[in-house]
This record gives sequence, structure tokens and C-alpha cells, in this order.
Amino acid sequence: FDLNSLPPLSFLGFSLKQAPLKRTPLHDFHVAQGGKMVEFAGWSMPVQYKDSHISSHLHTRHQCSAFDVSHMLQTKVYGKDRVKFIESLIVGDIAELKDNQGTLSLFTNAKGGIMDDLIVTKTDQGYLYVVSNAGCADKDSAHMKAKLQEFKVAGHDVDLEYLEESLIALQGPSMAGVLQEGVSDDLNKLTFMSSVLTPVFGIRGCRVTRCGYTGEDGVEISVPPGSVIALMERLLACSQVKLAGLGARDSLRLEAGLCLYGNDIDETTTPVEASLVWTIGKRRRQARDFPGADIIIPQIKAKTQRKRVGLISTGPPIRQHTPILSLDGRIIGEVTSGCPSPCLKQNVAMGYVETSFSKLGTHIQVEVRKKFVPAVISKMPFVPTNYYTGY
Repeated sequence: FDLNSLPPLSFLGFSLKQAPLKRTPLHDFHVAQGGKMVEFAGWSMPVQYKDSHISSHLHTRHQCSAFDVSHMLQTKVYGKDRVKFIESLIVGDIAELKDNQGTLSLFTNAKGGIMDDLIVTKTDQGYLYVVSNAGCADKDSAHMKAKLQEFKVAGHDVDLEYLEESLIALQGPSMAGVLQEGVSDDLNKLTFMSSVLTPVFGIRGCRVTRCGYTGEDGVEISVPPGSVIALMERLLACSQVKLAGLGARDSLRLEAGLCLYGNDIDETTTPVEASLVWTIGKRRRQARDFPGADIIIPQIKAKTQRKRVGLISTGPPIRQHTPILSLDGRIIGEVTSGCPSPCLKQNVAMGYVETSFSKLGTHIQVEVRKKFVPAVISKMPFVPTNYYTGY
């Protein structure tokens, strides 16, 4: 188990394919900063910089890192029927949110499968602000447009706007101290999953949302693309801030027990199997008015055949598609994400097992390079989260 060895890019889900790729407004900036560019979800993105993947990971946990996440799909939903519209597509209760409060939710299909995960913020500006995954951007936009047409034909008032804004994630315990210098709002009042429109270091038209994908306190800043380089340079002028790439982002989110769409959740997975029942609003459960509700709701009371769990092991790293076996050697599931944990100095992974093996503390095995390695079903997050919920 060598913490200093960078996992192969293929493990991280990134590719060095030479194909026409989309570029964020920060692409040339990444290259100039020594970013190693790879293909991810049709985009050219930095997997790491001059610092190692492990160094970037630990810097995020101890201080603060800036990530370019401009490949994510940002959408505004307008109209007096905007809440009804978005709730016709997702499992969350958006109507109950306070102004400028957001929530993680799921697009589901008629069979109860997860089409994507997304964050929906109910702003006080007359629109919903939605951020969803780059890899699902075409699918998500087509899905929303089809439902939009259906709503308009029925006489409802709703419209969509797809944003060209860049998106920067500033993550780590030093975030608030770094960002407070650049905003007039008191960040002590901006709690986890809340959002505000504010100039950032003099750049107007920014939306700051306290959220992220690392398990640390952090924000995502939506910024006009023409100003994103200036913002990134201003953030990096602070000695506590370093650039981080997709490699660190992947291991950070796994330590935090967060799903990667396409690996850990997909259209063959229901929210109940994925241990994401908490995303389904109580009112929505009672009304059964979201896609796939007739399949998903009965699963909440009855046990599903499989369940997403966390695993910890020592020895050789556990990778995606690693078979999970019972102690007597029977295949009972498969790993969906895995890596050596820089913080724990153990291997962490998540995957799906037969529900009878999902109890915390259950001893199982994983098959790595045709050898059986002992592992244990473990609680997630593997590393405690540090989301800011108030004073």
C-alpha cells in the first residue's frame, strides 16, 4: 500500500484520448499552471498540477483548494409554475425550501432509476438555480426541454435558461477566511446549502453557494466567464489556496462517501438501493407524485435485494468493478468506486452488496488481481464531514 503512488488515470475514470473536447474558459490557464489535461465527460480538464494528487488532497483537507467545475450544467428555471415543473422531474420537496436555500435531489425515471443527481436552489430572484453533472448535460437538458414542452402545452408558465457562467469550487477549512475578504456579506450567516448573489473581489454577477463535493466547508462560485481568470488569480494570490484537479476531487468525494454519477448511481439504481432515501421529501412520499414513485415508495418499507455500502481494507487498492465476495467465496456484489485514502492510510471503497451482507461491521472479501483480500462493511463518510451549519 503506497500512498505516494498516483492511481492510474483509468481508475479515476479519466482518459488521455485525443478527440475534439470542450474547453472551459480556464483551459489555457490550467495548462500555464502545469495542469495535466485529460478527457472527462467530453471536456478537457486538469487531473492534477505540479503537486501530486496526494498533496492536493491533503492540502484541501488542511487548508483550501480551488477547483474548476465549469463543465457542470447550470440552469435557471423561470415562471410561476417553476416549482411544480422541477418537482415533476425530481424526488425533492422544493416548495418547502426557504428563499436562497438549496437541496441535493435526483432526476428519476418511470422505472425508479436515477437519471442524475443535482442541486436545486430556490432563489429570491424569481427563478430556481439548478446545477447538474457534465456527463449528463445533454441527457438532462433534453429531459427538461421535453417536460417543458409538455408543461407549456398544458398552459403552465415556465421557461428554462442554460447558463454560460463559469463555476469555481473553493473547498477546505480556510475557505471562509479567504473569501470573506472579497465579499460584503457575513459568511457566518451563509450556512451549508444556502446561496447569495454578491460581488466577489469586485466581480459583479456572482452567485456564491455554500456547498461542494469534498466533505469540507466550501463554496461554489458561479462567475461570468470573462471574469473567471481574474477571480482565480485573486484566489491564488492567497498563500492558503492552491489549484486542485479531478484526481484529488475524486478521492476527496470518496472519503466523504459521496456518489459519482455513472459509477455509484445510474438509471439501473433506485434511491433506496443507493441509500439516498433522505433525498425524497416527506410530502413527496405521501403524494407519490414523482417519476418512479410507485416502484420507489414500496422499496422504502420492504428490503431491496442490494444496497450501497462502504468498505475498508488494507493491502492492494480496491478499484471499480472489483468483485465483492462472502467469506465462503460467493460473489455478493461489486465495487463501484475505490481508492487508497490519503487521510486514513487504508483503502476505502463503495459498492453494492446483497442486503443481507450490508450490516456495519460485516466481514467480507474483495478479489484483487485474483487474490482474496479481507474487507469490512464500514460507515460512510469515511472521513468526518465539516459542512458549516451555523455559529
